[in-house]
Amino acid sequence: MIKIGEFSKLVQVSVPTLRYYDQVGLLKPVEVDRTTGYRYYSASQLPRLHRILALKGLGFSLEQIAGVLAEGLTPEQMRGMLRLRHAQISQELAEARNRLIDVEVRLQQIEREEQISAYDVMLKRVEPQLIALVRTILPCHSASGSLFKEVYEAIGTHVGEALGPNPGEGGQTMVLWYDTEFKERDVDGAAAFLLRCRVPESGRMRVHELSAATVAATVHHGSYNTIGEAHEAVFKWIEANGYQIVGPDREVYLYNATPIRLDDPSYVTEIQYPVEKAGNSN
Repeated sequence: MIKIGEFSKLVQVSVPTLRYYDQVGLLKPVEVDRTTGYRYYSASQLPRLHRILALKGLGFSLEQIAGVLAEGLTPEQMRGMLRLRHAQISQELAEARNRLIDVEVRLQQIEREEQISAYDVMLKRVEPQLIALVRTILPCHSASGSLFKEVYEAIGTHVGEALGPNPGEGGQTMVLWYDTEFKERDVDGAAAFLLRCRVPESGRMRVHELSAATVAATVHHGSYNTIGEAHEAVFKWIEANGYQIVGPDREVYLYNATPIRLDDPSYVTEIQYPVEKAGNSN
């Protein structure tokens, strides 16, 4: 047996906390000296204390912990609960990182408000384009990357003849965004490959011809995390020059590298918005 102070060092739990666990009946010492009042603990109590601390970390109250321990908790059940909590915390961390990125982007936007735009927006004509695409409702914008493999595999044996040249391997790719308002979730988007010839449709993959269009366009040199800056620059240009958006905007990926990273500053992306003069009707 060891005194409460030594036990406290061993388990890295403060003496006042151990005394409180004794008071509420959660972890009583194996012996209390009647003369000195010293509390003594044993190594055999470590498994119970480990469960107390683990359950506390899972968010259980001390009253709930007492009930769970009274019912009995197997090591496998404990491991299962901890694995579940581990997954929950990992998800919370990922969401927190995304929120942090969003805050950083907003700060950069505020800092740029009085600066001259780094983007040159131009009006240009894009000829009809034949594309193979998968269009679906995505949980978020960054999920569009998961569709490219599906499109590529659906093109199948026609890859060699059908995919146009690209600085990287595998053909020219783009994403089309169909929503007419911003959405954080349930985003209407499509991942597409530019085709040199028509190929059979397969699964969710469809072959579609994008009509010729006049587009307001700019090139974004930088990570996908900051691509919103380019969209903002094009939107401001459209408004300032009396145009209106008449079709899904496009992100044409001129250069990227696998595996895709949202924070890779070497990527090059062209942003295109089909437009017409405000007030025109087709």
